[in-house]
Amino acid sequence: MKPIVALVGRPNVGKSTLFNRIIGERKAIVEDTPGITRDRLYEDADWCGHDFILIDTGGIDFENMEGQIESRIYQQVLLAIEEADVIILVTDGMSGLTDEDMRAASILKRSNKPIVLAVNKIDHFDNLDYYEFYRLGVGEPIPVSSIHGMNTGDLLDAVVAAFPEYEYEEEDDEVIRFALIGRPNVGKSSLSNRLLGEERTIVSDIPGTTRDSIDSPFEAGGQRYILIDTAGLRRQGKIKDTTEKYSIIRTLRSVDRSDVVLLLLDATDGVTEQDKKIAGYAHEAGKGMLIVVNKWDAVEKDEKTMKKFEEDIRAEMSFLNYAPIVFISALTGKRVHTVMGWVRFISEQQNMRIPTSRMNEVLGEALRLNPPPTDKGRKCRILYATQVGVKPPKIAIYVNDPDLVHFSYERYLINQIRQSFGFEGTPVWLLIRKNNEKE
Repeated sequence: MKPIVALVGRPNVGKSTLFNRIIGERKAIVEDTPGITRDRLYEDADWCGHDFILIDTGGIDFENMEGQIESRIYQQVLLAIEEADVIILVTDGMSGLTDEDMRAASILKRSNKPIVLAVNKIDHFDNLDYYEFYRLGVGEPIPVSSIHGMNTGDLLDAVVAAFPEYEYEEEDDEVIRFALIGRPNVGKSSLSNRLLGEERTIVSDIPGTTRDSIDSPFEAGGQRYILIDTAGLRRQGKIKDTTEKYSIIRTLRSVDRSDVVLLLLDATDGVTEQDKKIAGYAHEAGKGMLIVVNKWDAVEKDEKTMKKFEEDIRAEMSFLNYAPIVFISALTGKRVHTVMGWVRFISEQQNMRIPTSRMNEVLGEALRLNPPPTDKGRKCRILYATQVGVKPPKIAIYVNDPDLVHFSYERYLINQIRQSFGFEGTPVWLLIRKNNEKE
């Protein structure tokens, strides 16, 4: 499992700038206005070979806690603290130590989590004046400048040194792990119970009843499975109850542990923005994917309804064009029996290995049909391809210059590979490498 690191502090101390500096991208909105980050942000990050998930939080505004937005931000921060393995308390070295910093530190100390203290906005290291921050009682202050990236390496060294020691479970290649993911109240627990054939999880009409991930081993058709029923992902603006044990992070961890992901959609709602965010994470993680449209019994339909719904899904989530779609009712059990067949099939597809000779036959035909375009007179020469991994299938393609391979041509090659070999229900990763580059 990846450790979780949360950035916490009062408004306008530079948490989002530090977040962007650590992940190396501008994914958090940065504006010199307190309170601009109103939802938690989650991104993968790494430092010196240590992978982790970084959470950006809104600033804790103790003076305006009566306000609805400020109160909601505070609830989200508390949930982020609960989820985190390590907390970075971000303070402002320019404005100095404040009462709000003291209150934030007091909250964090009660969590009994490792705390790393960052004193941000220290742009001149020849005139350091941050020793007052020792009064927070959370350890040694580490001066940083998130804008210029100064000393963030020392900060991250302290963070990874505080990571917990996880006991990693040994993978059994004979077992297929699949996770049920989706928004709250979409029917994950009902489908879980149908698949398991017994009431193993509580089913309720109240969104968010499933508070944590539940692993259920079972066997079907001679194949062993582990079903991971995850807590629902709720739009962050609706997270209010700090006692709720479900969280997006637990769901992301469940995706990381799975081979195949079942994305449940509510037929009465259609595709929502949150559905796309959930699907996007699983897609980027390279997981096998089955789109399950639940509550199909609750939809008024004619002979064109299913086709229209499928077209809408493909239009809204075009990046999942490889994922099969099934329409079920977990309530009545209609077509639920098809789900496990798809899970097993997708697992087979993502574990399929293609001989190098056959792969290069397909590649050669693709090049004859559509040679790679030139770039400013420079011609891309694709030399050969070989499969180097599974789950998802990873195809290394060796070329004279990787910069000459446009993403649109990569998409063309993936489509040609799929036409020949299938790989249905799984992403296909192309690894464009310069010839003679080491494996």
